[in-house]
Amino acid sequence: MPHVLLIEDDASVRDGMELVLRRHGYGVETAATGEQALALLAGERGARVELAVLDLMLPGMDGFEVCRRIRLRAPKLPVIMLTARGDDHDIVTGLEAGADDYVVKPVTAPVLEARIRAALRRAEPYPRPGPAGQGPDGHGLYAHGLYAHGPDADRADHAGLVIDRAGLTVTKHGAAVALPPTEMRVLLELSASPGRVLTREQLLASVWDHTFLGDSRLVDAAVGRLRAKIEDVPARPRYVQTVRGFGYRFGPL
Repeated sequence: MPHVLLIEDDASVRDGMELVLRRHGYGVETAATGEQALALLAGERGARVELAVLDLMLPGMDGFEVCRRIRLRAPKLPVIMLTARGDDHDIVTGLEAGADDYVVKPVTAPVLEARIRAALRRAEPYPRPGPAGQGPDGHGLYAHGLYAHGPDADRADHAGLVIDRAGLTVTKHGAAVALPPTEMRVLLELSASPGRVLTREQLLASVWDHTFLGDSRLVDAAVGRLRAKIEDVPARPRYVQTVRGFGYRFGPL
């Protein structure tokens, strides 16, 4: 049973969401403030939390800062942010702070539960290649672009950026790079075919979920966070390049 941490200061909204999630089979921890949420994550109860649903408009420490601190303490924990307004600035700032997805309140139970399921799927371990670089079906099929072709596909050195697809690790010049699941999936997707341009729509379908109707801000924010971790100068990227009017391509230059 997946455990969700629900961070929401409005008691009626929090209770309603908790009831819905429990009816769908989730274990639920709740917090009314960011400070309570961070304390919970640092304790024994936090060890079983697999996803956080975070309201941006919190008393005291706001949701943006809570998200940043969650990313520092638990970089692989999926975070879905809730915003009461469809405000572009709030959405972009929340995504830049490290949120994996967002929903605008009021949100229906099916939408929230679908977003949670999609985020938990993204956080699952990635399929491992079969023998001689084959896909997990044994027929050389590379589902969702996560595999490069050939027997040496598990580990590749891209000008100092080493991506180990079997071990699911990334190092840069020998130093480990910690990537949350969404950013890791973006990197795996792009690096599967160096030089190939992928549109934002293709990345939304393959990384976020083929049934999820999202927008390009999710992709752009994830790419921005990824660049901050793997590029020497994020504003002049070597590895993940923007192809204006189309999408992104993996280098390196």
